[in-house]
Amino acid sequence: MTEYFEVHERDGAARVGELRLDFEAVAGDADSDTDSNPNSVPDRTPPQTTPALVDDVLEDAGSLWSAEREFPEGDESALTVLPHRSFPGGTADEVQDSFAVDYPDVEFPSVAVVSSDHVDDHGTDAYAVSDVQSFTGHGAGLVEAVVNVREEIPTDTALFFSGVATPRNVALLAYAGVDLFDRTAAIVKGIEGRYLTTDEAYFLEDLEELPCSCPACQQPREEFTREDCVDHNVNALEAELGIVRRRIRDGRLRDYVEGQARQDQWLTAAMRELDSQWGYLEERTPILRDAQIDAATEDTLRRVEIQRYADRVTTRYQNRFKNPLVLVPCSAAKPYSESQSHRQFHDAIQWRAHLVSMTSPIGVVPQELETTYPAQHYDTVVTGRWSEDEKQFVSEVLRRYLERNEYPKIIAHVPNEGYRDIVGRVEEELDLDITYTVNEHPTDDESLANLSEALSGELKYSKREREHNTVRAIADYLLGDGAGDDLFEDIQTTSRYPKIQVRDREDTQLATMVPQYGTLSFTLAGARRWVDSDAPVKRVEIDGFVPHGSVLAPGVVEADEEIRVGDEVVVEGPKAFGVGRAEMFGREMAESSRGIAAEIRHVEEK
Repeated sequence: MTEYFEVHERDGAARVGELRLDFEAVAGDADSDTDSNPNSVPDRTPPQTTPALVDDVLEDAGSLWSAEREFPEGDESALTVLPHRSFPGGTADEVQDSFAVDYPDVEFPSVAVVSSDHVDDHGTDAYAVSDVQSFTGHGAGLVEAVVNVREEIPTDTALFFSGVATPRNVALLAYAGVDLFDRTAAIVKGIEGRYLTTDEAYFLEDLEELPCSCPACQQPREEFTREDCVDHNVNALEAELGIVRRRIRDGRLRDYVEGQARQDQWLTAAMRELDSQWGYLEERTPILRDAQIDAATEDTLRRVEIQRYADRVTTRYQNRFKNPLVLVPCSAAKPYSESQSHRQFHDAIQWRAHLVSMTSPIGVVPQELETTYPAQHYDTVVTGRWSEDEKQFVSEVLRRYLERNEYPKIIAHVPNEGYRDIVGRVEEELDLDITYTVNEHPTDDESLANLSEALSGELKYSKREREHNTVRAIADYLLGDGAGDDLFEDIQTTSRYPKIQVRDREDTQLATMVPQYGTLSFTLAGARRWVDSDAPVKRVEIDGFVPHGSVLAPGVVEADEEIRVGDEVVVEGPKAFGVGRAEMFGREMAESSRGIAAEIRHVEEK
């Protein structure tokens, strides 16, 4: 745990944090200047908002390989690398064990040096990885190293990579979970005459002009020296880190990385390797956010948000309608039911069938979950043509969905291109008999008439049934298989979709549907009902206090490891019972010494 580093924003494994250093005056005569002019303000060390370059606040106590070192006194204005022994990649375990350094507890901001395959918790605020050079440039090696270190050190400590950050790779490194960097690589490249940008490392002699507007580049090309190149490289790296921090705050770093990683093959490989680390990324990825997902590449199919949605729809969601299934294409407008095409579908169906939309990159979207993140929070490139990867993904999701949910009849109201191929594959795999109703286009008169005719004689389901099934489906999705029936078997609903209020038979409000994210917001009565049900409870145990507004991490005694950022959570302690929304994932709540663990919506004193 750390007293000097706090995470403020999260976007998967990437974090915006702050090194809490004492911002002491850096000018030697600052005190005398202040005394002579009481209105003057001395120069101070700027706040260290991460991901960031930390050269200016880093003090290295030195390597124990070359000499014995006096233990540093340290102070709260600098991040001190404790006396250490670095091990290069491939060093045998017995060697590392034999020469391991015993890091004592210190009262100042500190860094321990570890190798990626030999990590212990030393109680420091940050961890520098000694063998980073051995896996930089190798996608699988990088991901294995980051994940291994991150899983072994406390979640609220910072990860430091020295000597490797460039404008081209720092976004991917931050996305993987690295917090701290230095200028070393940028300086070395500049001295070598390499001009760094976010997409290339140019030889200085090959540049006819300077493709940058930073202060170092505000001069004629013929006057631009290698010293200027160093300044430019550092400026470019700092600018890129500014973009990364902004993207993390917006919840859109992944969109940026999907484009930026294309600048180098090993970065693309690293991004894809990271996607295969499901446990590492899924634990750290929020279940909801305001940001839109830009599905601009096929790598979007491997995003945690997409895979999680597909997994929950095919393992937790249960269709509760007795009507036929109608498969329809998605729409550009979100939620789908507000689009012109889906309104036409509804006019033809007239509540006689259960509507499920097919889409890339989401997979399949039952009508009850059309507002649930990320079903209404994505935009995709529309060409009318499906790639083979898209077809394989959506057909797999559809197959799993139909294996779990039985229907008396299946109607595919989908166009020929892509959609029809996907449905046909699943029809053959599962030996189904599917009725196709589209002639030329799903919204032409003949096709809509075919759809209406295919449902002739089917009974309509009621508004009450639709609303109750929507609430239960969302509960299944958020809490677990069967949770909807466990929690909301005997309920009534008020207000209008999509702002449904859930009440018990005594008219006590239990929950409200949140249309912005397609989730449920519980009241205290609803939280008590949740605790008393068989549905999995996401519980945060706290110390003996009554929280107001938020629960800070130091007050958390224990937290369910299944909790994800954005989850609805029950907060309970000796003196309080409450309900709110998680701001950290479960393990992070239990391990962290700083930061907001959960925002409290309702609380009562016991």
